[in-house]
Order: sequence, then C-alpha cells, then structure tokens
Amino acid sequence: MPEPLQPALDRLRPLLLDTEGLIRAVASGRRRAEHPDPTRAELRPVDLRGERHLQVTATDGRTPVVLNHTGPDAEAAVDSLLAQPYGNWHVETREAVVQLRVTKRGEAQVHTSAASGEAADTTHDRAKNHLIDPADPLFTILGADAAKRRQVDAFLRQLAPIARRVKPEGRPLRVVDLGCGNAYLTMAAHRYLAAEIDPDVQTLGVDIRPEMASRNARVAAEAGLTGLGFKAASIEEAAADPELTGVDIVLALHACDTATDDSLALAVRWQARGVLAAPCCHHDIQRQLTDSDAGAPFAGLTRHAILRERFADVLTDTVRADLLRLLGYRVEVVEFIDSRHTPRNALIRAVHTGTAPTARRVAEYTDLVSAWHIEPALAERLAPEVESVLAN
Repeated sequence: MPEPLQPALDRLRPLLLDTEGLIRAVASGRRRAEHPDPTRAELRPVDLRGERHLQVTATDGRTPVVLNHTGPDAEAAVDSLLAQPYGNWHVETREAVVQLRVTKRGEAQVHTSAASGEAADTTHDRAKNHLIDPADPLFTILGADAAKRRQVDAFLRQLAPIARRVKPEGRPLRVVDLGCGNAYLTMAAHRYLAAEIDPDVQTLGVDIRPEMASRNARVAAEAGLTGLGFKAASIEEAAADPELTGVDIVLALHACDTATDDSLALAVRWQARGVLAAPCCHHDIQRQLTDSDAGAPFAGLTRHAILRERFADVLTDTVRADLLRLLGYRVEVVEFIDSRHTPRNALIRAVHTGTAPTARRVAEYTDLVSAWHIEPALAERLAPEVESVLAN
C-alpha cells in the first residue's frame, strides 16, 4: 500500500550507510516533472587501504563519476542522494531487498523481499554497469538466467537511445510489442523505460494466444509493473483497433517470417517514430529464390540449399531496411546479441526522420528486387506508400 514518501526514504538511510550490511543500491528514474542530478547513482561498499568506504558511482547518462566516502562525507553523500527526486530506489542488503517506487501522487510504494544470499563484492574495481540490476526481483519472477539477462541488457542498449529521441512532449511515451510471446523483453523494456525515460510510459504487448496474454498480465501484476497491459489479438486485429493510436515505438521481436513484415507495415501506418524488429525465419524470400531464374553471376548464391537459406536472410532484411529508408526512416541493421546466444541476432533499428529518398536510393531498391525477381512482402503490405515514393 502507498505510504508517505519522506518516512519511507528515512528508513532507507541507515541501510545505505551500513557498509557492513549493504550489498548494493541503485537510485534511478525520476518523479513527474522533476529531474534528479545525477540521473542515476549506484552505491556499494568497497575496501581501500584496509578501510571500508561507501563508493558512489553517479552518472548524467554519459560520463560516470566515482567517489569513495567515509564517516560524515558518506552521510552527506547519502543525504544528498535521498533529497534528489528519484523515482526508484533498489537497496539490497544481507538481510533483505527493498524496492521503493514513487507513485504519481508522490507517495512511496515499498516492497521488501528476502535477501538473495549473495555476498557483497567490496573490491575497488567498478562493477559492470547493467541497465537493469541483475538483482532486480523482475528477473526472479521471470526465471531469467544469466544468458537471458544478457539478452535483456543487449536489447535495452539498442532501445534506450531511440526511446530518448522519440519521447513525446505533453503525453506519456507509448510502446506496442507485436507478437510479444512470453514477453520477458516487453516487461524488461517497460521496467527500464519507466525508471529511466518516462515514469508514465504506457506499454502494450500483443499476442494472438489468449492464454499467453492472460499469463503475461498475471506476471506483470506480480512484478508490480503498472502501465503495462496485454491484449490477445492478431497483428491484423491490432491494426484495426481504433484505440491503438499515437504509438511512438513498435517492437517486433522474433516474429516469424512475414509476421515481421506485418509488424513493420503497421508501424509505418501508425507513423511510429521508433521501430525495433528482430526478424526470424525468412521463408517467403527463400521460396521465391528457389523459383527465381536469376542467372549469372548470381546463380551460385542460391544453388545450394544451405547457402540459399543464409542468403535469403540477408536479402530479406536488406530489402526491409531499404523500404523503410524509402519511407522516411533512418535505418541501422545491427547485431542484437552475440551469435553464441541466438543465431537470429540481427536487429532492424529505425527512427523516422521524414527525409525523402534520393534517386540513388530508389534505384538501389528497384535494381535489387528486379535482379532477383522477388516481390517483398513488406512492399506488398505498403503498396500505396511504396508506389507513391517510386513514382516521384
């Protein structure tokens, strides 16, 4: 239940100053219409020259500053941070894990759980910076192992700069994840965005399976993720939903085959400013290549099944990126996560700029599809928009 904020913060103070019991603490996010300085701070005990210190790593989002405190200096540093308008505090001690979240009404919502049993790392070397602390209870609820936490961190590092760029003024950031599946990335994205970008962010996960939508809603409620909802619908049904307007970011993570094209087309139709899509299973272009009569010097690229499959992956995502560029997006195709974790590790990351395509861009696209005798699914989904660009 919500409670007055100041007494709840006062209870955190002795936990932060107890360098024998503290494992780590993170202050992040912001309260409505307020901006903490620094934007994020991490605290942990460290041993220096035989004496225990409180190390504070503060960052403005770009450059971290590390300071080590003892005695009155440590008290002053903690008091200064507690006075900042952070939206979230995560404090892990040997006895318990305390999560404090500031509500829209400016009250404190405090959740206390059992300690992880992890001993404090008091070595002076700075710990690796995670966008969501590995000790966050969300990972326990999701059953996320170390590999899955690495995937989450890799994805958030791709999402964060786009979210900052497209965040609207005067209303909450709105995110839709199409084909969200078990939604562990959806939930992690919402947790991060609410803490670091916009405390009022509204996120919707869409999946065609009603049982999955119900399960995800239960897990989100257990994790205390407010502003996150789930809807049982196909991508076509989502496109027809009159309530889904003003979408800022569209996610489509491992949507199979042309479901990625459906998601990208809907993002364009919604005029979403940010898009992140991790494609999966490129069967449509692969089938077209099997029947293609493209001759020398290209025939060798599709003669062998395994090479044809790999080339289809590259060609499909190249065409998708080119089409988004023609429609006014700045596009990058990057590695989502190391291929040791998943072979489907390409991520199409796009931000709408409204820039009209050059004649060279148009020629690159038309020459490519003509040479391979392919009909891209995304071009078919967006036929009026693509035809308008090509006609100019």
